[in-house]
Amino acid sequence: MNQQVSSIPATSAVLPNGSGAAAILSAGIGAFMLAFFSIAADKSTFLKSLFIFYKPTGPLSGVTTTAILVWLIAWGILEGRWRNRTVALARINAVALLLLGLSLLLTFPPVAELF
Repeated sequence: MNQQVSSIPATSAVLPNGSGAAAILSAGIGAFMLAFFSIAADKSTFLKSLFIFYKPTGPLSGVTTTAILVWLIAWGILEGRWRNRTVALARINAVALLLLGLSLLLTFPPVAELF
Protein backbone atom coordinates (compact mmCIF):
# COMPACT_ATOMS: atom_id res chain seq x y z
CA MET A 1 0.00 0.00 0.00
CA ASN A 2 1.61 3.25 -1.10
CA GLN A 3 0.62 6.17 1.11
CA GLN A 4 1.42 9.77 0.25
CA VAL A 5 2.89 11.16 3.44
CA SER A 6 4.36 14.61 3.95
CA SER A 7 5.80 16.25 7.03
CA ILE A 8 4.28 19.50 8.29
CA PRO A 9 6.62 22.20 9.59
CA ALA A 10 6.06 23.23 13.22
CA THR A 11 5.16 26.79 12.17
CA SER A 12 2.34 25.67 9.86
CA ALA A 13 -1.27 26.46 10.78
CA VAL A 14 -2.41 23.10 9.37
CA LEU A 15 -2.89 20.41 11.98
CA PRO A 16 -1.47 16.97 11.14
CA ASN A 17 -4.13 14.31 10.66
CA GLY A 18 -1.89 11.27 11.07
CA SER A 19 -3.11 10.35 14.55
CA GLY A 20 -6.74 10.36 13.48
CA ALA A 21 -5.92 8.43 10.32
CA ALA A 22 -4.04 5.84 12.38
CA ALA A 23 -7.07 5.35 14.62
CA ILE A 24 -9.45 5.01 11.66
CA LEU A 25 -7.33 2.55 9.70
CA SER A 26 -6.48 0.45 12.76
CA ALA A 27 -10.20 0.15 13.55
CA GLY A 28 -10.79 -1.25 10.07
CA ILE A 29 -7.89 -3.66 10.49
CA GLY A 30 -9.18 -4.80 13.88
CA ALA A 31 -12.71 -5.37 12.58
CA PHE A 32 -11.44 -7.37 9.63
CA MET A 33 -9.19 -9.48 11.83
CA LEU A 34 -12.12 -10.26 14.14
CA ALA A 35 -14.06 -11.69 11.18
CA PHE A 36 -10.96 -13.47 9.85
CA PHE A 37 -10.12 -15.11 13.19
CA SER A 38 -13.75 -16.09 13.68
CA ILE A 39 -13.87 -17.93 10.36
CA ALA A 40 -10.44 -19.47 10.94
CA ALA A 41 -11.50 -20.81 14.34
CA ASP A 42 -14.68 -22.28 12.85
CA LYS A 43 -12.84 -24.04 10.03
CA SER A 44 -9.77 -25.36 11.85
CA THR A 45 -9.94 -27.58 14.90
CA PHE A 46 -6.33 -26.74 15.68
CA LEU A 47 -7.01 -22.98 15.68
CA LYS A 48 -10.24 -23.53 17.58
CA SER A 49 -8.27 -25.18 20.38
CA LEU A 50 -5.64 -22.40 20.30
CA PHE A 51 -8.31 -19.72 20.63
CA ILE A 52 -9.86 -21.17 23.80
CA PHE A 53 -8.57 -18.78 26.47
CA TYR A 54 -11.57 -19.24 28.78
CA LYS A 55 -13.39 -22.59 28.57
CA PRO A 56 -16.98 -21.41 29.24
CA THR A 57 -16.90 -19.11 26.19
CA GLY A 58 -14.99 -21.44 23.91
CA PRO A 59 -12.91 -19.99 21.08
CA LEU A 60 -14.79 -16.68 21.19
CA SER A 61 -12.56 -15.51 24.06
CA GLY A 62 -9.40 -16.04 22.05
CA VAL A 63 -10.83 -14.71 18.80
CA THR A 64 -11.88 -11.40 20.36
CA THR A 65 -8.77 -11.04 22.52
CA THR A 66 -6.46 -11.70 19.58
CA ALA A 67 -8.36 -9.29 17.33
CA ILE A 68 -8.13 -6.60 20.02
CA LEU A 69 -4.38 -7.18 20.31
CA VAL A 70 -3.97 -6.88 16.52
CA TRP A 71 -6.02 -3.66 16.56
CA LEU A 72 -3.91 -2.14 19.37
CA ILE A 73 -0.62 -3.17 17.74
CA ALA A 74 -1.71 -1.77 14.37
CA TRP A 75 -2.82 1.45 16.04
CA GLY A 76 0.47 1.80 17.89
CA ILE A 77 2.56 1.20 14.77
CA LEU A 78 0.52 3.54 12.59
CA GLU A 79 0.43 6.21 15.32
CA GLY A 80 4.19 6.04 15.67
CA ARG A 81 4.70 6.46 11.94
CA TRP A 82 2.02 9.09 11.23
CA ARG A 83 1.84 11.14 14.46
CA ASN A 84 3.22 14.42 13.09
CA ARG A 85 2.27 13.97 9.45
CA THR A 86 -0.55 14.79 7.13
CA VAL A 87 -1.70 11.73 5.21
CA ALA A 88 -4.20 11.11 2.43
CA LEU A 89 -7.24 10.81 4.69
CA ALA A 90 -9.72 10.10 1.88
CA ARG A 91 -7.75 7.02 0.85
CA ILE A 92 -7.36 5.82 4.42
CA ASN A 93 -11.08 6.28 5.07
CA ALA A 94 -11.87 4.30 1.91
CA VAL A 95 -9.59 1.44 2.94
CA ALA A 96 -10.98 1.42 6.49
CA LEU A 97 -14.57 1.36 5.19
CA LEU A 98 -13.68 -1.44 2.78
CA LEU A 99 -12.19 -3.48 5.63
CA LEU A 100 -15.23 -2.79 7.80
CA GLY A 101 -17.58 -3.79 4.98
CA LEU A 102 -15.63 -7.00 4.36
CA SER A 103 -15.70 -7.82 8.06
CA LEU A 104 -19.47 -7.37 8.18
CA LEU A 105 -19.88 -9.48 5.07
CA LEU A 106 -17.70 -12.25 6.48
CA THR A 107 -19.78 -12.51 9.64
CA PHE A 108 -22.84 -13.72 7.73
CA PRO A 109 -22.93 -17.53 7.79
CA PRO A 110 -23.67 -18.03 4.06
CA VAL A 111 -20.58 -16.00 3.17
CA ALA A 112 -18.42 -17.58 5.86
CA GLU A 113 -19.38 -21.06 4.63
CA LEU A 114 -17.76 -20.27 1.27
CA PHE A 115 -14.34 -20.59 2.89
